[in-house]
Amino acid sequence: MSLPPPAQQLIDGKLVAASDGATYPILNPATGREIGRAPDGTAADVEGAVAAARRAFDETDWSTDTELRLRCLRQLHAALLEDADPFKELTTAEVGMPGFMMGAAGFDVPVEGLRWVTDLLGSYEFETDLGVAAPMGIASRRTVRREPVGVVAAISPWNVPTQINLAKVGPALAAGCTVVLKPAPDTPWVAAELGRLVAEHTDIPAGVFNVVTPRSNEVAALLTTDPRVDMVSFTGSTQVGRAIMAAAAPTLKKVFLELGGKSAAIVLDDADIASAAGATAFTACIHAGQGCAITTRLVVPRERYDEAVQVAAATMESIGAKDPADPGAICGPVISAVQRDRVEAYLRLAEEEGGTFATGGQVIDQDGFWIQPTVIAGLDNSSRLAQEEIFGPVLVVIPHDGDDDAVRIANDSAYGLSGSVESGSLERAKAVAARIRTGTIAVNGGVWFSPDAPFGGYKQSGIGREMGVAGFEEYLETKTIAEPARG
Repeated sequence: MSLPPPAQQLIDGKLVAASDGATYPILNPATGREIGRAPDGTAADVEGAVAAARRAFDETDWSTDTELRLRCLRQLHAALLEDADPFKELTTAEVGMPGFMMGAAGFDVPVEGLRWVTDLLGSYEFETDLGVAAPMGIASRRTVRREPVGVVAAISPWNVPTQINLAKVGPALAAGCTVVLKPAPDTPWVAAELGRLVAEHTDIPAGVFNVVTPRSNEVAALLTTDPRVDMVSFTGSTQVGRAIMAAAAPTLKKVFLELGGKSAAIVLDDADIASAAGATAFTACIHAGQGCAITTRLVVPRERYDEAVQVAAATMESIGAKDPADPGAICGPVISAVQRDRVEAYLRLAEEEGGTFATGGQVIDQDGFWIQPTVIAGLDNSSRLAQEEIFGPVLVVIPHDGDDDAVRIANDSAYGLSGSVESGSLERAKAVAARIRTGTIAVNGGVWFSPDAPFGGYKQSGIGREMGVAGFEEYLETKTIAEPARG
């Protein structure tokens, strides 16, 4: 395995260590061993990055020069394609992400998303003519203009870092904003590598894009309170999202939040139960279940419950947990010892709540951070295992008593991020899907994940949308201009 140069921060156009020289270890979650070290960014580093981003927005023509932004984003896209193989290897090593995901959310889709938003920039109409009207008897020509928000603090999680980094950075830069990217301390290297490519392979002006890698939450929180930051774009847990919203409130920053999920896979009584249960179990294993939109509640007809549990368990047993560098791996490790212990605590809670393990239910005793793929039976939707986001390879199977009951169960959640419906009738499936309060939903195997499709949630799954035109426009403000109408 060939790893890239050591991780460095990017502040005001320079690749730098932490201002006090401190570092922290980067671990391979499959082995638990150190593979590198990251700069432990200081408050002074965050201050320098914010100051650079503010200056670049206020004093350069980045926000107004569309052609410059187009050229620079195309350069970054080309650099990512050129660096694809080592970038993918780094992602598997640092994130524990199985190689098959690199063709999707791990690398290829986010890089395609950068190209897509660059193309959108080339055709986007930043001004709309509303024509002439005479409000209060004064003939006026009105124009609606879209302008960049300003300085964006982009705070990203560890589960699919390149996808989420680029889903924030690409649209923000395309819109004309300047950015300070703060990755999760479990996965700082892929963000630092993005910064290196910007510094070494693009004409992006100094200060327009910055990467800081503090391990301290207190240092990172400075991004949410600094009055020079105009917007915080955060993906992560609902608990942290609430804290960020509260921290941003005194300065009334714009806040984008993509938060947790506990998505339901509904199987109706005319569906192929075995196929649907197997597919849902497979999905729950992907990347050890570490995806906010993964369907982790399998909601099946009561009369077919035992069959669904058996199929789901057999599917998970056939998948197992494997080294993410193995070409056949679907379920790798969880990201850290902290996450492994958190998932294990939920497994013990499942037993306390009266659940049984159709398969799995234990930590795997080997180097690294491993959990057996697990199917839990015997719990209803009121259990904590069915209500709380676990972020591990854990599937809870819940019975329903018809379409209305299935809809009730799916919507009986604090979250509303994703879901699916399976039926032998497409129209029936669509009718049920229309009643589910989530930001995305798959019907009879349809796939919503694409750079041009907005992604986000209802309720406590977040505020705003990422990707698609809606995701680009999150980074724009709207200005209405009126001038006297001339004859």
